[in-house]
Amino acid sequence: MPALRIGLMGCGQIALSTHLPVLAHLPDVQLVALAETDSGCLKKASGFAPKALTFDHYEKLLQLEEMDAVVICLPNHLHAEAAMAALQRGKHVYLEKPLATNLKEGQKVLTSWQQAGTVGMMGFNYRFNPVYLDLKQQISSGKIGPWVYARSVFSTPLRSILEWKRSRQTGGGALLDLASHHIDLVRFIFHQEIIEVSAKIDSIQTEDDQAILELRLANGSRVQSFFSISSVEEDRLEVYGQSGKLSVNRYLSPDVEMNGPTLERIRLRQLWRSLKALIHLPYLFDKIRHSNGEPSYRKALVHFVAAAKGNRPTTPDFYDGYRSLEIVAAAEESAKTGKMISLPDAVR
Repeated sequence: MPALRIGLMGCGQIALSTHLPVLAHLPDVQLVALAETDSGCLKKASGFAPKALTFDHYEKLLQLEEMDAVVICLPNHLHAEAAMAALQRGKHVYLEKPLATNLKEGQKVLTSWQQAGTVGMMGFNYRFNPVYLDLKQQISSGKIGPWVYARSVFSTPLRSILEWKRSRQTGGGALLDLASHHIDLVRFIFHQEIIEVSAKIDSIQTEDDQAILELRLANGSRVQSFFSISSVEEDRLEVYGQSGKLSVNRYLSPDVEMNGPTLERIRLRQLWRSLKALIHLPYLFDKIRHSNGEPSYRKALVHFVAAAKGNRPTTPDFYDGYRSLEIVAAAEESAKTGKMISLPDAVR
């Protein structure tokens, strides 16, 4: 089977550090085109794919007929229009989150995708992280008994922020940047839809850069989450059950950590984890070796390539992207009104 011919839209930091190094080394992929308005970034990107044609705007890239699929890494406010333009030309699309910056645009993307009949995959790559897959399996198997509560933290320190990330209107803020990932993980790991949302949003350094969410799932369980792009580096998910607690630190955990219900068992577990850390050194080195210390980027792109070559449905798809956007919109409404917001039934 011939290689999948891919065009990359947007050659900024995330593409240079993650997507380009992965795509350039996949054996069944041919990078045929690159699009970027910044000439410096475009030159750096060409180093990964010297034979690829280069364009100063994604619309020019889409005129290229010898292309099967596109990977979109543009600023958030361009996601919807770029995805629709690619879908209308019959291309398979891998779109970094979010699907769009508002529900009206998100619905238009869904309509274009349904009409195109091509693969539309969201960049919710954490679904492919081995520790989250293990966490999902342990919850499903009843490792901690019925789970009753979960909490998560996803925060980053204050860094130099691109101008478009400073404003919610252009797709900035902690909800679209960070919360969208955890919202998708909640739906994926617990296999439950989120039916109610309560939120508080603050602007500390930039607009809407900190948020606290409380989510109620269809089975009645609750998840509380903290998101910030002006705090410390942390990405943690903890699940409390009747027989113990499971936790994952995406940056540091080599596997899922489990604590029993009593302090004595917790101490024994801590000792065992210290010994087991030596066993997992290869995994930790693998995390260091991959882009951003996150091997799931490669797994997600490999998954997309296989789906596009076979023209078969895949997840997470654009529906998952829309559902995440619905919950972000509900959180923003809750923060404005001070009320718990109910969500419509999740029907594809």
